[in-house]
Parts: sequence; structure tokens; C-alpha cells
Amino acid sequence: MLATALSATLVGLEAHLVRVEVEVARGIPSFELVGLAEAAVRESRVRVKSALAQIGVDLGEYRVVVNLAPADVKKTGSAFDVAIAAATLAALGRVPLASLEGTLFLGELSLTGAVHAVRGVLPRLVGLRAHGLVHAIVPEGNGGEAALVVGVTTGTVATIGALRDSLRGDYELPRAIACEETVLANGPDLEDVRGQTAARRALEVAAAGGHNLLMIGPPGAGKTMLARRMPGILPALAKSEALEVMAIHSISGLLSAARALVPTRPFRAPHHTVSEVGLVGGGDTPRPGEVSLAHNGVLFLDELAEFRRGALEALRQPLEDGIVTISRAQAKATFPARPLVVGAMNPCPCGYRGDGTSRCACTGERVLAYRARLSGPLLDRLDIHVVLPPVSVSSLQGGLAGESTHDVRRRVESARGIQRARAEAGETAATTNALLSTRDAEHVAKLCEAGARLITRAVERLSLSARAYAKLVRVARTIADLEGATAIRVDHVAEAISYRVLDRTSVAVAVSAA
Repeated sequence: MLATALSATLVGLEAHLVRVEVEVARGIPSFELVGLAEAAVRESRVRVKSALAQIGVDLGEYRVVVNLAPADVKKTGSAFDVAIAAATLAALGRVPLASLEGTLFLGELSLTGAVHAVRGVLPRLVGLRAHGLVHAIVPEGNGGEAALVVGVTTGTVATIGALRDSLRGDYELPRAIACEETVLANGPDLEDVRGQTAARRALEVAAAGGHNLLMIGPPGAGKTMLARRMPGILPALAKSEALEVMAIHSISGLLSAARALVPTRPFRAPHHTVSEVGLVGGGDTPRPGEVSLAHNGVLFLDELAEFRRGALEALRQPLEDGIVTISRAQAKATFPARPLVVGAMNPCPCGYRGDGTSRCACTGERVLAYRARLSGPLLDRLDIHVVLPPVSVSSLQGGLAGESTHDVRRRVESARGIQRARAEAGETAATTNALLSTRDAEHVAKLCEAGARLITRAVERLSLSARAYAKLVRVARTIADLEGATAIRVDHVAEAISYRVLDRTSVAVAVSAA
């Protein structure tokens, strides 16, 4: 007898419906599986046979043929086990054929018959909904994320026995229930940062407009401390943004059964030895890299100048387009990649240039060579550059505490609200100033006469590119938004220009001037 169940595979974040066709007949015992399946899928025959044996179904006297259609789409992962088992039960007459219709089956079977959680349930169910299906059965461990998909009725299953009984109509599977939203403990607070007024201001401007930020300073100046406080001053994730983040984390195996939909932005800090594939994504089966895992959050690149040149240059396209496209012979996968990038680097190879001591012995040539590790096109995509001087002992011992994360976040949310209102009114297509198109920037970020003259002189003296000029205008618009100003004033332009430190003739000059 022939039976068909539905499952799904992922190419990137795109779900493809898979028909699991199972034919069971008496004959020489065998279990064949076809349909462009990778090793983890082919091994399902062992798991399915053992799991079915736990409920008294012996396949030892049957010839079983499993076809995963369409055959030209590569099947990856272990999520097909439950669909194969369900179709096998129907082909043997142990459950009604009609019980499989219109339902998506996902899950991995253990040899004992338990159903284990799998990666990528959330994007698969979103794809299911796009195909017009509204019923699914998923592992109990994936119930929390499955319940987030509106419009799909999802049951959760813990064992193969429960699956059989539910298909017979003898047992009703529990519905998937979203975990209650939890409020995480307070993260690191900006109030802990002593001194570094200019860097705190740059952090606020970057958060308000979604601008990429680069901090330059000696060891211990507070670069990492400030970067780790960036997520706290960003607005909470909207539900649509949170679903995007969770979909990416789901296919990466970073979601747990107890993880809730929380309004916190991801913070990723890969080591500087990370490979190009680890940073932007790739592999034979395309997987998201750190830039996608940080989507809608913060990607912190500490010791930026120590990263491999190829890895940094691979970031240029994602920073410009907001997506990563990975092309392979059999498939092309696209992942969203719109993080706020925060970089940190030393001013020179030894790290101590400009710290007020004589410890630095780096020559001007070595400093320039160190600076040259970051290409001009990459620096163009970092909107704000700020220098952090060493923190004085007096600031550490008795300095007044700075503003708290809560106070700064209120101003950031207010500025983001202004930008969002412009987008809702149809004035722009972007909800943050960093993403303004050239036409939108000309409309909402017009410069006064004095500001235009000042920015013209800056472009000429610093030999800025057209991209850097556009960044200056967008940053000036953000500074004005933080003040609630409708028009961009000359002081807003001047502050924006001050954030282009690395466009000056040398790092040495920039650090000394700071």
C-alpha cells in the first residue's frame, strides 16, 4: 500500500514542502530511501525501524520504499523521521490514510520511540502557512516556537506511540503553547562607565540612528565595556523583528524548549580568528554566520584590525545590502543581515599610542600599516569613528556616575519614534536614518547654507567619498532627531564631521588630536 505524508526542508530561511511517499509490500526485507537526501536523512531508516518496533510494528518482513519529492531539492537534517514513520503506519494500515491529509509532520525519532526537537521549526511553519496548510505536528520540545506562528494549529508529540494513537483518533495531542514572555535580569548599565563622555555620546547617536560605530583607544579605555551596553539602549524588538531573529536562531540550533519570545536584541561577539564562513555564513549546506545571527541586534568586532582581511571584506556587501546570499551548486540561500556593527581597535600595534606615557615605540610607518588593515571601502561603511582616551584615576575613584541605560534609552526611543513617524507618513522608506536612500536623505535631511558650506570644506579637506558624505548627512539628521529639531543646524553637521576620525591623514594625528 502507498501512503503520503507532508514534511518540509529549508534552503536558507525558505521552506520547501516535501511529500514523503512510502510504499510497503511483502517481499525481501529492505528499506530504500530516495529523493536527494543527505546522510542524516538516509540514516532515518534505522531510527524509524527501531522506533516502530517499540510499538509492536516489525518491518523485518516488508520491503519499504520511501521517496522524498520533489527529487531535485536537497533534503537535509533529521526532521523527516516523524513524517516517514506516520506514512509507514498508514501504508501498513495501522492508521487511517485520511489522518495524514493536510498536516505537516516534523521531528526526529530516537531508537526508543521518543520524538526529539529539531532545528528550523519556526521558518518551516511560516513556509507551511504560505502553502495554505494550517495543521502541523511537531516535537514537544519545539512547541514554544511553533506556537508563535499565527494561523497554524500545531499539536506537540513526545513519543511515536502518542503519534499513532492521535492518528487513530484515540488520543488528542496537546496544543503548542508559547512560553510566557520573560523579563531578563537587568544587563550591564551605562551608569557603570566612568568618564568617556565623547564615546558615550557616540554610542547614543549610533543607537538612535542605527549607525555602525568604530571605537579607537588603548587597552582598558572601556571599548568592550561600552559595546556590551549597546543592546540595552536600543529599543525593544518589535514582534516581526523578534520572529526574524528567532527564525535565524532556530535553524542554527540556538533555541531551547524553554526560550520565550523576549524583547531583547541579540549580541554577538565573534573572536578575531573567526573564518569568513563563520562571519558571513556558508558551508556545503548553507548556514547563517555571525552577521546574520546578530540581525536586528549588535555585532561586536573586538580587535577589528586583527580580523582576517578576507573576512572583513566579506562584510562589505552585507553592511550595504542587509542580506547575505550564499550560492552553491545545488541551492542558493539568502539570510537577512542587518545588525548594528560596533568595532573596537587599538590606535597602534602595541596599543599605547596617545595614552600620555612613553610606552609606545611604534613608528609612523607601523601605525599607518596597522591602520591599512582596514580598507577604505570598509571604513566608509562605519558611520561613526570615535577615539577613547585613557580613563583617569580620579574618574575611577571619585568620578560621578554617568547617565543610566534607562535614561539614554528613552532619548534613543524618542529619536527612533521620529524616524518611524516619517516612514509611516510616507516621507521615507526606511525606519532608521542609517538606511535612508539618497532621495529620502535629500528630502528629510536638507542642510542649511552654513551647514552645506561646512560639509563641503570637510569633504574637500578629508577627501571623503560620496558614501562618506552621505553618512555625514545621515548622522547629522540623527543628531537633530535626538534634540527633536526639525531642521539640521550647523552644529549638528560639525558634530557629525567630528565622528570621521579615521578619514584624517593618519591614525597618529587623529589620536594625538583627541
